[in-house]
Amino acid sequence: MSRPHLFTPLALREVTARNRVAISPMQQYSAVDGCANDWHLTHMARFAMGGAGIVFVGASAVEKRGRNTHGDLGLWHDDHVEPLARVARAVHASGAVAGIQLGHCGRKAGLQKWWEGHGPLTDADAARGEAAWPTVAPSALPVGPGWRVPQEPDTGEVARIVQAWGDAARRAHEAGFQALEIHGAHGYLVHQFLHPVSNRRQDLYGTDRHRFALEVAEAVRRHWPETLPLFWRVSLADPQDGGFEPDETIALVRALQSRGVDVLDCSSGGGISSYPTEGKRIARGLEFNADMAHRIRAATGITTMGVGLIIDPRHAENYLAQGQADLVAIGREALFNPNWAVHAEIALGANDDYASWPRQYRMWLQRRAPVADPIRTAARDRTLA
Repeated sequence: MSRPHLFTPLALREVTARNRVAISPMQQYSAVDGCANDWHLTHMARFAMGGAGIVFVGASAVEKRGRNTHGDLGLWHDDHVEPLARVARAVHASGAVAGIQLGHCGRKAGLQKWWEGHGPLTDADAARGEAAWPTVAPSALPVGPGWRVPQEPDTGEVARIVQAWGDAARRAHEAGFQALEIHGAHGYLVHQFLHPVSNRRQDLYGTDRHRFALEVAEAVRRHWPETLPLFWRVSLADPQDGGFEPDETIALVRALQSRGVDVLDCSSGGGISSYPTEGKRIARGLEFNADMAHRIRAATGITTMGVGLIIDPRHAENYLAQGQADLVAIGREALFNPNWAVHAEIALGANDDYASWPRQYRMWLQRRAPVADPIRTAARDRTLA
């Protein structure tokens, strides 16, 4: 019996992932002054122990002012390198490729943590030590009512922001990461430059809305080794009325490919504004990005990573078998089940002896199997009936 597509190796430049299951970058809002800590190490290592092929650390800000919250990770300073290196080493030790996402929130920076409301920081937040800060965006337009008006940078300041992306890429390599992703989606700074609703500039960054994104890609590629893969997260479906359509996304992707981007992380949504129209444009069912990801892949030939409520391993396998993507990214489902990858391997009939589990667990699971596996299989079959 041939191996499932999901559990065949994937070569990206000179890096090979053991399978085609990636863990999406997910912010944890638990850093201190941008530095990773034991929470991040434990959080990331458990996905590698659970069998994923690539594990991405959540968005790490390339500038301090680009943080979403006070708890965001950062790579704007050399002090951030060693704390993140601990995380990368832990991921490597369990057999996964360690990846990290770089980000800049632009005008969506300066928010409360999710469990504190996730709205713009207030005077009450400042009183407890988490004050707001000036934000930056292509144009001096707030996200929506109640949001701060961002500063509009001149071309010299834009160049410094672009350089910050390159410097952060260098630090990511110094920390030992083998895969790097640029966050170009979800209404954050790169997406803000791409979008006509948030970019009203009259200079070259407004008349050519792709310019900033392409300069970021070039700066990152200059500082990121040629031997290592570069990912780009894109919003395929644009929820804001007046946003760019699939043909423009295809043109952007082709330009990114020529600048050294290897893999397209096919996301959607996130909101360029304060989310008034998202529900009108995006139907969020299982694998809701699949069709659009397939269209981009067919038009450009770029390696694509599917993401978006991928839950069932059989669906993920079909996703790859039908050529809709080359690998899949699991996010919230991995939080629910950090062992999703090794469980998926069992579900697809490719790992009956627990060989892909950590060797420290294997003997115990093999001893458990004669009694527990028939019970689990029967319960699963009843669920699927």
